[in-house]
Parts: sequence; C-alpha cells; structure tokens
Amino acid sequence: MILNVRVDHRLLHGQVAFTWTTALGSDCILIANDSVVDDQIRKMTMKLAKPAGVKLVIKDVENSIAAINAGKTDKYKLFIVVETIADAARLARACEQVTAINIGGTPPRESTRCIAKAVYVTPEEEILIRELAAEGTEVGIRMVPVDKSIDALSALGEGGGAA
Repeated sequence: MILNVRVDHRLLHGQVAFTWTTALGSDCILIANDSVVDDQIRKMTMKLAKPAGVKLVIKDVENSIAAINAGKTDKYKLFIVVETIADAARLARACEQVTAINIGGTPPRESTRCIAKAVYVTPEEEILIRELAAEGTEVGIRMVPVDKSIDALSALGEGGGAA
C-alpha cells in the first residue's frame, strides 16, 4: 500500500527518514531516482539515514514503476520519495495506485518562482502540476506531517483549497 509519494530534492534526510516515516507508519521507503542508483556515495549516505526497522529500496524510476505495477510493493506500507516533480508525474501517470503527491521541497534554480516555503517551480513544473491535477491526482504542498497541506493549484494562484 502506498502511503505517500513525496517530492524532496534532498531525498532521504532526517525530516523524511524519521518524521515522515514515523507519522505515516511506513515500514519501507522507496527512493525512486535515476541518478542515485549509480551513485555509491549517495546510496551509502541514504542507507545510514534510514530508520532502524524500516526497509530501504533504491531503484530508478522505471524499475520503481515496474515493481509497483507488478505488486512487488503491495506487502509494504510504502513511502515513496522522488527528487523532482517530473519524477512524481512519471510515477503518477504510470501507476494507478499513485493518487496523491506531496511536494515537500524543491530548490531554487534558474527560472523558478517560490510558491511556498522551500518550494520553487519552473514554468514546466507548473504545467505538470496543472496537468496532474486535471488528471485527478491530488497535488499538495507540506513540509512536515503536522503542517496543513496546501493545494498546489492554490499555491500557483489558481484557487482551490487545502488538500
């Protein structure tokens, strides 16, 4: 069962590893990221950051999609973390089990604008958010579990309410 799909450019760090995993009651974290798979140092760092008793799986996005769709993740209370809104969109569009996305942190980059605390989006990411919402995927912004989720369309200035 997928408990949460979170966009966080830092992937696995203290806030994600402990606060979110505990609040969700997750027993498995899936890092779905194309570059981490081949980066031994980042993989080792993430393995050290994971909470005791929680399984950590690191796969590229396509293999993550394949595992989810094949039912290999069904036995877990799964918390999925991706680095980008584009990766979250790939998962949501390929996996019917992904019905909501939590944007928790995207870095300032060239051509981005800040739409919430620690959330910066490019024009292309704004389009993806609008498309995902139109396709029926709930897209919210929330840094920590105790925060109220902000509807991403509202944050873009397009009305709506809390997610």
